Amino acid sequence: MGYRLSKIYTRTGDDGTTSLDGKNRIAKNSLAIATLGTIDELNCLIGLTLTYPFSHTAIRSCFTQIQHDLFDLGGELCLPQHVVIHAEKILFLEKNLDDWNNTLPPLKEFVLPGGNQASATCHLARAVCRRAERCLVGLNEQESINSEILRYLNRLSDLLFVAARMLIHETQGSEVLWEHERKK
Repeated sequence: MGYRLSKIYTRTGDDGTTSLDGKNRIAKNSLAIATLGTIDELNCLIGLTLTYPFSHTAIRSCFTQIQHDLFDLGGELCLPQHVVIHAEKILFLEKNLDDWNNTLPPLKEFVLPGGNQASATCHLARAVCRRAERCLVGLNEQESINSEILRYLNRLSDLLFVAARMLIHETQGSEVLWEHERKK
């Protein structure tokens, strides 16, 4: 593959529009661009999580693959005829999710985000993933998208939740559980 970004600025977006396919211009505040931007934020948060010192190699490996998948997913949203998110990618998430969840104690209450920096960042990534999913649902109402993308993001948010729990338990930290009848 050749060098793609020979020039970083083009000035073509100075009027508030951009192009997803290299041909047609759309507003930068369109739902398609908001969805892509949210997926980019999610990818950045996963990258941030990877900068923290934790030793769980399965999470590191999985998160790196997810970063590539999210980049591919964004490409598919730009060029819907180029399908890259398939059921195998969802099965990959599910396998990791099941393997990790089986090592954790069962939950009896909701978990509050926190615990340590890696876990808290993972929780933030989960929340952004849910926002990306909401954007994608709206986009799917406007134009037909690959349904596997919706499944992927839904499963990814679950995986991020479990990964956040794993990252707390790895450091022998304790999860902060929601106290539904907390006294002030």
